[in-house]
Amino acid sequence: MPVADSAPARRERLASEVSRRGFARVVDLARLSRVSEVTVRTDLAALEAEGRLTRVHGGAMPRGLVTAREASLEQSTARASRLKRSIALEAASRIHSGESVLLDVGSTTLAVAHALVDRREVTELVVITNGLAIALALEPAIPRFTVVVTGGTLRSLQHSLVNPLATSLLDEVRADVAILGATGVHAEHGVTNVNLPEAEVKRRMVAAATRRILVADSSKLGQVHLGRVATIQQLDELITDADAEPAQLAALRSRDLIVTAVAAGSLASLGW
Repeated sequence: MPVADSAPARRERLASEVSRRGFARVVDLARLSRVSEVTVRTDLAALEAEGRLTRVHGGAMPRGLVTAREASLEQSTARASRLKRSIALEAASRIHSGESVLLDVGSTTLAVAHALVDRREVTELVVITNGLAIALALEPAIPRFTVVVTGGTLRSLQHSLVNPLATSLLDEVRADVAILGATGVHAEHGVTNVNLPEAEVKRRMVAAATRRILVADSSKLGQVHLGRVATIQQLDELITDADAEPAQLAALRSRDLIVTAVAAGSLASLGW
């Protein structure tokens, strides 16, 4: 991108670049336009005020492209709770005493935390999480479990910890298994998340684990969102619910992914 002689000309070029890319990072736009990141943010704010683009964390997207809005943890937990709990029971059955587990933030992974606590036979488990609600849910299992919180910057919507500082601990560990959540699962486009800061932490969890299990209810299948988390090939298993469309499950299995679709059963014995 050539150097702009004036703010209006520079902003025109920025708007064109955002439109061409679909998503452009502030740092890349600053390098291309040879101005500071502060200047780029000011330009993007002006373009957003004109209705020409939408600013998102770390950059900007064309106006109208951001269609998915992130629900709070409480809202997500209330939706299809019986299905999420069935998925959680299946995921918790994959965990054994003495293992180390990275437990991602989210409503389904929160259900996994409750299911793990109820598995009284599981001991000496080390659980590392970036979710404050998940850490509190695991507290009743101490001292059977050791619960480690990543640290970082608090996002109130999901009660999650993100960068800066959230991934420092993840760079120093190698866990047996990561149990991950996401807002999008697509055979071609992989695992994605609507929130960029959380997607960054999820990517680090994928890199830090030997086994990777994705827990996602059927509403997430076929969806694609902004933040890339992993390719399908980077996962070992997807646990979803039996309401998923057979064609979507077949497409995921064609990528050599183990897919388990569980039905919502009776959870009364667990007090759920």
